[in-house]
Amino acid sequence: MVANALVITIAVMLGIIFTLMGELRFLIPFKFVIWEAYSTYISTFVGLVFTNIFAAAFVLNRKFFLKDTGRKLSHIDKQFHVGNVNLPADSDYDERA
Repeated sequence: MVANALVITIAVMLGIIFTLMGELRFLIPFKFVIWEAYSTYISTFVGLVFTNIFAAAFVLNRKFFLKDTGRKLSHIDKQFHVGNVNLPADSDYDERA
C-alpha cells in the first residue's frame, strides 16, 4: 500500500514539476541566482507538498482498496479467538500403510 501511494505521489509530483517547467521558462536566465537565494525554501516547500500528496494517496488507497476487509478476514479472527481445534481426518487417508 505504501508502494502504491509512493508511485502515485511521484507521478503527481512529476506532473506538477513538468507543468511548472513549461510555465516558468522566463526564469531560466536567473535559475542560479534564484537557487542560491531560495534553495532552502524551495526544498522545504517541495518536501511538504510531497508529504501531503503522499498522505492523501495513502488515505485514498486505504479507503478504496481495503473495502470490507474486516468482513473478508473475519474467519481468521474467529480462529484466533477459538484457539486450537482438532480438525477431522481426511477420508482418503489409509491407516494400513
